[in-house]
Amino acid sequence: MRDAAGVKAGLTLAHDMMGLIGENMRKWFAPAILAVLCVAVFTSGCTFQLSRNPASLPTPTILIIPTLHPLPTLVAASTPSSTASIPPTSTPVDFCADPQPQALINNFKSALQTSNGVLFGSLVSPIHGMDVRLFRNGLVVNYDQQEAQLLFDSTDKIDWGAAPSGLETKGSFHDVIVPTLLKVFNKDYTLDCDQVQVGGAAYKANWPYTGINFYSVYFAGTPNNNNLDWRTWLIGMEYVKGQPYLYAIMQFFWEP
Repeated sequence: MRDAAGVKAGLTLAHDMMGLIGENMRKWFAPAILAVLCVAVFTSGCTFQLSRNPASLPTPTILIIPTLHPLPTLVAASTPSSTASIPPTSTPVDFCADPQPQALINNFKSALQTSNGVLFGSLVSPIHGMDVRLFRNGLVVNYDQQEAQLLFDSTDKIDWGAAPSGLETKGSFHDVIVPTLLKVFNKDYTLDCDQVQVGGAAYKANWPYTGINFYSVYFAGTPNNNNLDWRTWLIGMEYVKGQPYLYAIMQFFWEP
């Protein structure tokens, strides 16, 4: 709008000046005056256009976008069992003189002979459970108290590892472990405290649980078989609140 007003004002001024100049002078000066006015108007318009532009552009604001990292996956903490808070008590100074371990072995024998799962489960350590090892170099299977109660009825096939012959042995606790335990507990056996008692063996029999007291339940074999049918089950125990519980059981026998 201001450009049009400037042009109009210039033309009006030019018309007035032409009126002041004589008729003869118009012929000579009119073109020149018009040219000067047009230049002035043009220049004024350009100057005005430039004046509309801002003197300087505003400094742009730099947005800093933070790097987004994925949230950590929340893992629900496992709820400890009611027995996890029970602290084990120290083993008596003379473990072998304590009558409780032998009473535990008798209860264990009774549970095996009568398939009493409730009794069996009550004998298992409430903290560690009970490790079972069929072969000295075999696999270790652990049962807690609740699982032990069901072992006489469970048909779950367990991999017990390779026998000395190299054959893999698989089967339930009731079908595989119980019969081998009864091959000792149903015979005339002896008890040896904190000593690995075995018959003739070409290997060194060791108790692998450092700090855990045990008894050897040893059957010496029969003369008709040159005592090669001897068998030993080691019964390891730990004390919880002054009472011994089954911690681990492990078998040894003659290997050809």
